[in-house]
Amino acid sequence: MKRHELREKSMITIYQNLLVNTDIDELIRNEFGVEPEKLDPYFRDVIHTALSHKDEYAGYINQVLEGWTFDRLGYIERAILLLGCAEFAQKKIEAAVIIDEGVELAKKYCDEDTYKLINRVLDII
Repeated sequence: MKRHELREKSMITIYQNLLVNTDIDELIRNEFGVEPEKLDPYFRDVIHTALSHKDEYAGYINQVLEGWTFDRLGYIERAILLLGCAEFAQKKIEAAVIIDEGVELAKKYCDEDTYKLINRVLDII
């Protein structure tokens, strides 16, 4: 599986956890079709980091949003931004790649102009 596909499945896993707060490992099994320990360690760590630091990352995102809050965003937008924050925290991928991937996910899964918000927030963070 390509890294983009792994990233997309990671975002979906985060999204599902935000919606139903189910066990992360169960979500990984369902979305990726493998046991969590068989998943690429980078993406397993990113998923766990995004969800375990959700409140911290929401605080960073709130500082960037103008006239809006993290909690008012849709769950997909939240998942994309949490994924980006977790990837920034890992410091293993260039910021430009993380931002570009976030924009591509927003273009695929969000409303027409949402990618601009994702781009702006991730660029500032």
